[in-house]
Order: sequence, then structure tokens, then C-alpha cells
Amino acid sequence: MHIREYQRWLEEWDKARGWDRVLPAHTLIHALEELGEVARLVLALDGYKPGEDREQLRQELAEELSDLFVFLFKLAYQMGIDVEEALKAGQEKAQARYPDVEEARDAGEHYRHVLETHVRNIMQED
Repeated sequence: MHIREYQRWLEEWDKARGWDRVLPAHTLIHALEELGEVARLVLALDGYKPGEDREQLRQELAEELSDLFVFLFKLAYQMGIDVEEALKAGQEKAQARYPDVEEARDAGEHYRHVLETHVRNIMQED
């Protein structure tokens, strides 16, 4: 299924059930709720809670990401945004901003170094 097809399907699905009348602000609240679930699962998979079943967590993460995408696609159609076009524009923006692969890698390495230094400093304070 293509992105635009999914967005159209979701809008029709919602209209058939009367769910297209939900306010965009409420859709955003639901998306934030789902994002919280995604965050909880990512933390768990990153080892925040050792001993949990990683495969089960990954399955739950897939479900929660799907729920989040539903609300993001819904918010987009409510606001008159074609997600496929928005993604294409974002891709073009990224390619224009970071045309040089090596330069982008260097920037990533710099960011990782700054982050590691910051974490080390925090650990030393405790």
C-alpha cells in the first residue's frame, strides 16, 4: 500500500464511522498518548528495565508505532496535508541540507562525542 492510498483509506474509514468530526486538537492528544507508549517501549528495549522479553517488547512497539502513525495520518488529513507530498518535501530538504555524505558523518560523530562527554560529566557529578 502506498502512503497516499493509506491516507485516503483512513479518511474514508473515519468518515464512515463519524470519526472524521473529531477535533484536530483531540487527535493530537491521542497521538501524544501513543508517543508516550512508544517512548516507554523504546526505554525498555534500551535496557531501562532489564529482564523483560525483548521480542514481546518489539511486538508491542510495532503495535504502538502503528497506532501513532494512524493518529499522525489522521491529523494530516484533518489539516489538509498530503503526507506523501510532505515526506517528499522533507526528503528534498534533507538532501539539500546534507548533500555531502562525509560531512554529515563527521557531524554525527561530533554529536556522539558531545553526548558521551555530557553523560560522563553527569555520571561524575553523582
